[in-house]
Amino acid sequence: MALELRQQLKLTQQLVMTPQLQQAIKLLQLSRLELVETIQQELLENPFLDEAPDEAPLEDIHSREVITDAQTLQNERGANTGSEADLVRNADWEDYLGDFASTSRQIQVRESEIPESVSFEARLALKPSLEGHLEWQLRLSNFTEKEMEIGEAIIGNLDSSGYLQATAQEIADFTSATTAAVEKVLARMQHFDPLGVAARSPQECLLVQLESFGYDKDPVLSSLVREHLEDLEMKRYKPLCKKFKISMDELKGYLDLLQKLDPMPGASFGSGEPHYISPDVFVYKYGDEYLILLNEEGLPRLQLNSFYADSLHDNAGKEYAQEKMRSAVWLMKSLYQRQRTLYKVAESIVKYQQEFFENGVTKLKPLILKDIADDIGMHESTVSRITTNKYIATPHGIFELKFFFNSALGLDDGSQVGSESVKAEIKKLIGGENAKKPLSDDRIVTLLKDKFQVNIARRTVAKYRTALRIDSSSKRREVF
Repeated sequence: MALELRQQLKLTQQLVMTPQLQQAIKLLQLSRLELVETIQQELLENPFLDEAPDEAPLEDIHSREVITDAQTLQNERGANTGSEADLVRNADWEDYLGDFASTSRQIQVRESEIPESVSFEARLALKPSLEGHLEWQLRLSNFTEKEMEIGEAIIGNLDSSGYLQATAQEIADFTSATTAAVEKVLARMQHFDPLGVAARSPQECLLVQLESFGYDKDPVLSSLVREHLEDLEMKRYKPLCKKFKISMDELKGYLDLLQKLDPMPGASFGSGEPHYISPDVFVYKYGDEYLILLNEEGLPRLQLNSFYADSLHDNAGKEYAQEKMRSAVWLMKSLYQRQRTLYKVAESIVKYQQEFFENGVTKLKPLILKDIADDIGMHESTVSRITTNKYIATPHGIFELKFFFNSALGLDDGSQVGSESVKAEIKKLIGGENAKKPLSDDRIVTLLKDKFQVNIARRTVAKYRTALRIDSSSKRREVF
C-alpha cells in the first residue's frame, strides 16, 4: 500500500476558551474580598489601568481619548482585528457599576480620630496563643535546661484543645530523657494556666482540676470522673445513684460541680479568627416593593490612564501597549458583566422568594438553579458561579445566595414547601419543648403533619436535626 499526501478542506465548529473568557468566568466566582484583591493586583501590573477618584466627575476620567487612539491603532493592524476594535470602540465605561450602585459616592466614611503621635503598630496586638502562654510560664518556672527541653517538646505536641498527642515514651525518645523525667515535668505543667492542659484524656484533665480545687478527696466524685463520664453524658443517673447509694439531689450537686470544670482548657486560646462578612447585595423594602442595591464600598473605580496614550503610536512599545490596552478593556468589561449578572440573579431571587422577604425563613419556597437560569436567560453554571461565596443582606439577616436554593417537600394539598422552612419549624418546635419531656423525631413528624400538613419521614427529621446541630431527645432530656 503506497503512502501519499493529500490536502483536504474541512469545516468544523470548536469552542475555544480564550484568556478573556477565562478571566470573566474567574471573576464571576470570586468573593467580594477576592475581587478587590484581584483588581488591586491588576492596578499594580497594568499601566493602562488607573483608579478614578471618587469625587471626580465621570466625564473627566479621560478614557475616551485613549480608547479613540486604541481604535485608530487597531484599524492600522487590518481587518482581522475588527472584533477587538469594536470592543474598544463600544467600551463606554461611564461608571461600570453605576447602573447598580448601592449608595451615593458623596457619602464618605469618617476615620477615627486617633492622635498622630500614636503609631499604627502601637495600636495593634497579637492574640495570645496557647503555645506562647505556656512557654512564658515554662521560662518563669525553676526548671533545669533538660526539663526546659522536655517542656518545649510537650508544648509542641499539644492539640488545639490543649491535650497531649504524644506518649511519655515518645517524648522521652525525642529528648533523650527517661519516662520518669517526662512524667515529672508533665505533672508540673498540668498545673499551669489553664488548669489541666497537657492532659492525655478528659478524665486526667478533670482530675487535675479537682486536685487543684481540693475536691479529689471525695471518692464518689473521683469515681464519677474516672469511670462514669459516659454514663453522665448519656444521663443514666438512676444506676449511678443505686451504685453509690446517693440521692438524686446529691448526684445533682456533683453534676453542678463537674459542670464548673473545663474539659477543653486550650479552647480559649484557639487560633481560629472570626470571619467578617461584607454583603455583596442589599435588599431594602421601599413601600410595597423591594429595592436591590449592589455593595460597591471598597471596590476601586477603574479608568483608562491617558498618560500612556502616546505609547500606542510608539513603534518600540506598540506591541506591549496593545496587549495592556486589551487587558485593561477586557477587565473593565468583565467587571461590568459580573455586576450585571449579580444584579439580575439577586433580582430574580427576590421575585421568586417574595414571601421570604415578607415573612421570614418559614416562608422560603423550593428553588433550583434552573429556575433562576431560565428566568434571566443564562446557563445554570453561570448562576452557580455567581452565587458562590456571595452574600445578601435582607430584612431578616445576612444569607448566602445559595441559601435560597433548597429542595421541596410535599404538602397534603399537593403544593410544596422548602426544606429550609421545614428546618426552621423543627428548630422552633424543639425550642419550645418541655426540657423534661423532649420531642422525639417521631413526635416531630406528627406535629409537622398535623400543624403544617408536611409529609416528611422520621429519618429526614433526624437528618435535618443533625444539620441544625441539635442533639437527640435522649441527650436533650433534663432529669433535674
